[in-house]
Amino acid sequence: MPSDQDTAARTPGRTAERTHLPLLTLITQQSLDEDYLVAAERRAAGAPRPPRERTRRWALLVIVVFGLMVSTAFVQNSLNADIDDAGRATLISRLDTERALLADQQRRLADLRVVNAELEEELGRLADAEQEALVRNRRLQVRTGFLGVSGEGVRVTVTDRPDADPVQLVQDSDLALLVNGLWEAGAEAIAVNGHRLTARSAIRTSGQAIEVNEKGIAGPYVVEAIGDTRTLSARLFDTTSALVFAGKAEFYGFTYAVDNVGELSLPSGPASFLDQRSASTEGGEGIEDLPLDRTQKSQNPENPESEVETP
Repeated sequence: MPSDQDTAARTPGRTAERTHLPLLTLITQQSLDEDYLVAAERRAAGAPRPPRERTRRWALLVIVVFGLMVSTAFVQNSLNADIDDAGRATLISRLDTERALLADQQRRLADLRVVNAELEEELGRLADAEQEALVRNRRLQVRTGFLGVSGEGVRVTVTDRPDADPVQLVQDSDLALLVNGLWEAGAEAIAVNGHRLTARSAIRTSGQAIEVNEKGIAGPYVVEAIGDTRTLSARLFDTTSALVFAGKAEFYGFTYAVDNVGELSLPSGPASFLDQRSASTEGGEGIEDLPLDRTQKSQNPENPESEVETP
């Protein structure tokens, strides 16, 4: 093989030129020159040239491989494009579906808000109605003796005259007039000698004794009524019943005293008087569990005035 000195001798002036060429150009030219030089040396040495048929086969093989690679890349790109298009279409379809579902849910939410607002308004009305019903029910329970109550009110004490004969004694009808006058004057609850008057109570005479709720009582008779002390006693003798009571007291000589009391406590009525009953007009027979009429008549036929009105 020729030495570097021989190569430099055969290419005079190239050494100086190499010093001025860019590195990349230098490497390229040097590589090509050395390849040509090697080929020329082989020809000079008599080395056999590669067969042309073999060279063609290699070229053909290279072209086929290159074509396969290009075809494979083209097919792969086509498949990837189809997959990308299909994925994009699927995503768009899903997005449209989700948007439609979201719009439907938003419409349902708006409808539910409207329904909820209507229900809240209805609940408010029902709560008001319930409160009114509870107040009305409690008022009725107080007036009919179902509940024990306490509060300010009026106490009326009725006393027989010391030398009274049987005719001059206080009668059940006298107490009934006083009680009815108190109801008319605005009393909310009444008791006679501690016996609470209910919707079924009666003041009547049994033998020589006056009975309230089927319990005998004796004088002095204390009638207690819960109500507004500013008006109850003043309105009492504006009622017809109380005026008749006052007239009978003056005629027969028994006395009464009316006092305002800051705190009264009245018990509920007896349990046997607290079931609600009403005569039924359908079929002409039977007793139903319905509210009572306001008036309970005395069982004493000799005293038709002995009736007690209850609210």
